[in-house]
Amino acid sequence: MRTPALPMIERVLFSEEQIQERIREVAAQISERYKDGNLKLIAVLKGSVFFLTALARELTIPVKVDFLAISSFSNHSGSPGVVRIAKDLDDSIEGEDVILVEDIVDTGFTARYLMQNLSGRGPNSIALCSMLDRSSRRIVPLQIDFRCFEIPDRFVIGCGLDYKQLYRNLNFLAILKPDSQG
Repeated sequence: MRTPALPMIERVLFSEEQIQERIREVAAQISERYKDGNLKLIAVLKGSVFFLTALARELTIPVKVDFLAISSFSNHSGSPGVVRIAKDLDDSIEGEDVILVEDIVDTGFTARYLMQNLSGRGPNSIALCSMLDRSSRRIVPLQIDFRCFEIPDRFVIGCGLDYKQLYRNLNFLAILKPDSQG
């Protein structure tokens, strides 16, 4: 893989082609599992929008979409703390098959909170789909039903993931140089 001429990039982790191929594979798994269902994808804003869009385009079944936005606050020791919903769903999920779509699952705190919150709203079923899984940082046990890639414990940008709201639009995933994170 050729590294794009962006000085903040250490190396490309996954190319656009690799990402598209893996999303097609995951979409095929989802389409097969939910071929008889009433599927709704719920994305966590902002980063997951890019993944949700790519995933929905590859599904071969009808699908609805909705969005959540969250705010996370750390406690005084810097440990993960409170997660709250800043923008809630527009529609009910009662009786629907739901997939929570995340760009990345890291410690698991946010995804676990959202899965528990959504489970309490009466869906027929609920699953978790993540483009990236950084399981080396997992603190809480969490089942990821559909995942595209396992990644190392490095800061990544592209495909919706940002650094200071920049680089979400890159069509590949790259590792950000440590000295660029100042």
